[in-house]
Amino acid sequence: MTEPVARIAIAGVSHHTADVMALEAFRFGDEPAFLNAAGRKFHGVLLLQTCNRVEVIVEGDGAALHDFLTQQGRAGFSLLEGRDALHHLLSLAAGIESMIVGEDQIIGQLRKALADAQEAGTASSFLELCINKAVHVGVGVRKRTQINRGAVSVGSAAVLLAESELGTLECRHILVVGSGEMGLLVAQALMAKHLTAMYVANRTYGRAVILAEKIGGKAVRFTELYHYITLSDVVISCTSAPHPVIHMADLKEAMRARCWPVEGHPRPLILIDIAQPRDVEEGAGAIDGVRLFTMDNLREINEQTMITRRAEAERATAFVGEELDLFIRQLHRRAADDCIATLRTWAEAVRMRERDKALARLGGADDKTAEVIDDLTRVLTKKILTDATASIRACAEDGDRSAAEALVQALTRGGTVVTPPESGDTPE
Repeated sequence: MTEPVARIAIAGVSHHTADVMALEAFRFGDEPAFLNAAGRKFHGVLLLQTCNRVEVIVEGDGAALHDFLTQQGRAGFSLLEGRDALHHLLSLAAGIESMIVGEDQIIGQLRKALADAQEAGTASSFLELCINKAVHVGVGVRKRTQINRGAVSVGSAAVLLAESELGTLECRHILVVGSGEMGLLVAQALMAKHLTAMYVANRTYGRAVILAEKIGGKAVRFTELYHYITLSDVVISCTSAPHPVIHMADLKEAMRARCWPVEGHPRPLILIDIAQPRDVEEGAGAIDGVRLFTMDNLREINEQTMITRRAEAERATAFVGEELDLFIRQLHRRAADDCIATLRTWAEAVRMRERDKALARLGGADDKTAEVIDDLTRVLTKKILTDATASIRACAEDGDRSAAEALVQALTRGGTVVTPPESGDTPE
């Protein structure tokens, strides 16, 4: 199968090769500004930023995308083009590329990336087609396989991590910082753990109240954050803030309030930061009693889930491959339609010109005669173009756009059809 007819390139970093610090360094803080800047360079641009990947998807040239990101001060990123880029996009939606294999959140994240690009005016019709196809494949994979059967999200993986560290979460006090989508996933995973108390803190108190009511927890005002850190056994932080919300100095004070009366050391605190960028100020893990975990620690959870889901991932990969071939043929058909439209526009112009010449030679032809001549020229044009249209469509659907375009040029401009040399042949 040859390369798709439209140019697509994807560049970025993910949990596969980058740690939390590298992901954080690669992120774009002002997404609308980035889309506007990239939109001036490429026909279409999308920006996908999640807790474990940052990827730029463009309708354009891979080399140009590499240069643009380098100018933006980014380095150490992977770059995919053409079929490889499309395969990655479909695999991503299928959950195969996720840190927690089979998680469902990636579908919503792709839709959001498209919606943001549409709002910024950088979503080309081709990229819309690609994202919609990816979402369709992602939904199809989950219907046809069990890749998400018992799958954990990043949020529930954080809960599993806390449980593995403490042995059990029963009768524990847990604080969730952040009430967005990730906060909801964390809270839902905690509901089945028979906790003594679950607290929800958010900068917007009303949102904390809404989430707390959903899960039977207690809403906490952000001004009381460190008081409830003092009361908690586990803190899972997952806000969308662009800067740390849990600071070293305040955390030290909170830990002093957790000291055992005799030993002088604080009760241990499990602090799990799954935000991107990070919620917890760097160095907090060195505070006495604090056991800090980040997204990097969740990789082990993914390795465990992969053992039980490897067969389903293989089935998903096979389905993605089949859908990719179908999609590329769809793209080729679009190219064939473009070429054929050019040919038909040219043929219609010739037909009308010659029809009008014939009518002029007949002098004042009546309406019936004009109608017969018009019908005759239409039928002749259609019959003449039938074989040419079939050849153009066959070339384009096989991915040989240059041959399809050469056929159109030969017919419309009197050019000569040149057959491209086979791969490995040396043209004379």
